[in-house]
Amino acid sequence: MWKKVLWSDETKKFDPNAKRYVWSKPNTAHRPECTIPSVKYGGGSIMLWGCFSSAGTGKIVRIVEKMDGAKYRDILEENLLESARELRLGRRFTFQQDNDPKHKAKSTMEWFKNKHINVLEWPSQSPDLNPIEDLWKDLKTAVHKRSPSNVTELELFCKEEWAKMSVSTCANLVESNPRRLAAVIAAKGDSTKY
Repeated sequence: MWKKVLWSDETKKFDPNAKRYVWSKPNTAHRPECTIPSVKYGGGSIMLWGCFSSAGTGKIVRIVEKMDGAKYRDILEENLLESARELRLGRRFTFQQDNDPKHKAKSTMEWFKNKHINVLEWPSQSPDLNPIEDLWKDLKTAVHKRSPSNVTELELFCKEEWAKMSVSTCANLVESNPRRLAAVIAAKGDSTKY
């Protein structure tokens, strides 16, 4: 069942002021291998929407203006079905989204109904079990290593690195889903290693 799910989410990319820590031996803190270069373009961030399945990554889109229900439906219209086609999910795939109000808006749910898209039931105020969070982390790490010098470069690097995510990484994340769910059940809804 999980191989037929198209996982999705939004993320805010890059806060150059975020603290990062590196373990080092005494008197080695300033060596190049113990430092993390900063992003030089003076701040700023971008918001992204993306999706993936066990077959690989789908579309990734920069969200330029404020995200509301209409903007979300535009993103879905332009990217969701094309991603499902490219990932060869077939007509009976299931789409995953969280319970953000713009995702659950009546007009958005009507859009899914009109397109005959099955939406995975997602519990409200649940631990974040969406495996796309692991891909966001990998993406941020890969883009950070490339040290973008401006927001345009940041967006380009995000798209390039997203496209490079391996099918095996995506498949492994999807295959981990039953373990994620079992861990949350065992922890009675408390936090887990996921």
